[in-house]
Amino acid sequence: MDTSTLFAFLALLMAGAFILGRGRSLAQASNAGGVRALNSLPSYYGMLTLLWCGIPSLAVLGAWIIFDDLFIQQLLIQSLPENIRNLDSTELSLRINTIENMAASGMGANAEPYIQDAIATLNRLKQTSSYALTGVALLVAVMTGVWGWSRIQPQLKARNQVESAFKIILLACSCLAILTTVGIVLSVLFESIRFFSMVPITDFVFGAEWSPQMAIRADQVGGSGAFGAIPLFVGTLLISLIAMIVAVPAGLMAAIYLSEYASTKVRSLVKPALEILAGIPTVVYGFFAALTVAPMIRDSGGLIGLSVSSESALAAGLVMGIMIIPFVSSLSDDVINAVPQSLRDGSLGLGSTQSETIRQVVIPAALPGIVGGILLAVSRAIGETMIVVMAASLAANLTANPLEPVTTVTVQIVTLLVGDQEFDSPKTLAAFALGLMLFIVTLGLNFIALHVVKKYREQYD
Repeated sequence: MDTSTLFAFLALLMAGAFILGRGRSLAQASNAGGVRALNSLPSYYGMLTLLWCGIPSLAVLGAWIIFDDLFIQQLLIQSLPENIRNLDSTELSLRINTIENMAASGMGANAEPYIQDAIATLNRLKQTSSYALTGVALLVAVMTGVWGWSRIQPQLKARNQVESAFKIILLACSCLAILTTVGIVLSVLFESIRFFSMVPITDFVFGAEWSPQMAIRADQVGGSGAFGAIPLFVGTLLISLIAMIVAVPAGLMAAIYLSEYASTKVRSLVKPALEILAGIPTVVYGFFAALTVAPMIRDSGGLIGLSVSSESALAAGLVMGIMIIPFVSSLSDDVINAVPQSLRDGSLGLGSTQSETIRQVVIPAALPGIVGGILLAVSRAIGETMIVVMAASLAANLTANPLEPVTTVTVQIVTLLVGDQEFDSPKTLAAFALGLMLFIVTLGLNFIALHVVKKYREQYD
């Protein structure tokens, strides 16, 4: 039985446990004088039985899935001939991957005899593991469900136990999110330290040339590489700045119109149409930038005597700005609508016009939320990759001219990690260093923005 089918069976068992637990509580309540004799509502008894049925079986299922492949791989290695088992770890891992790929694709008919035997062993182990997982998970679910069902009594504090269980589940989810974040930061930090042990941090932070191509031979020209990250950060800031110049005024003005001037009918039509932009895949924006906007900018520049590259920061920034308009407009619209109507009425009652009320009362009161929406748009612009690849090229040029090709940090991270790369060369480890620097810069910007938001919130609350 595959995992999805097993999940479905466990869900049915949990639903059945809920019904049986609730029914048992009602049956005992009828013998004790009615539902009022129960310590908790019948649904809590059903939920408690559901938890006893589901949590242990799901824990077994999760642990089995985590360790199943490792256990099967060790058994597979033990079944291989001795000369294969004695290979070095890299070669042995390659052989195991070959066996697993052939077993998954069913293309091992013409392989070597030991590989055919290994494929048969692997298939047998996986089938045995699947049967064992199904049996153990269902058995645990039934046994723990029956035990939880047998514990139901009128005096059982089912509500307290259910709420405590959900508190533990929510705490576990919170800890998982925190641990995931910590793991990401530590993994990037450790790999960055390895990179900076090979390349001086001063050369990386203050270097003005980016050419991470490392030579294969010691005598090859350009074998040292160049890892100056300034062109990447300048390109990122240039494209993000152009995007913000497009998105912030357009999005904010659209939000003001929709929340303060537009009728209900116009708002019901315009806002959904505007938010459709947020659902368009970024690759579509990339095609639009590469096939329409970039040639239009190049031809327009040629008409007035400007030399415009076929791939430019201006093209990528304009299209990226169009893409993030919904983030600014939608969030700003929600924040402006949340401003109390009493502030508007008080301003209008003092003789202010509607435009003066918007400028001097509504916008200042909504400024913290507007800044939050702009920050979200900035993070989206900094992290965008596809539009830059298709419209701004991969060239790491140190320039402030928006008519020339540039690249960004995220594009270079993707470029460095594409393909079969070894994680012991500066070229690959440079991606982690770029990620660390981007994380530090973004953290600093968020800290400054939170300080500004706090200042204005204290002023207008």
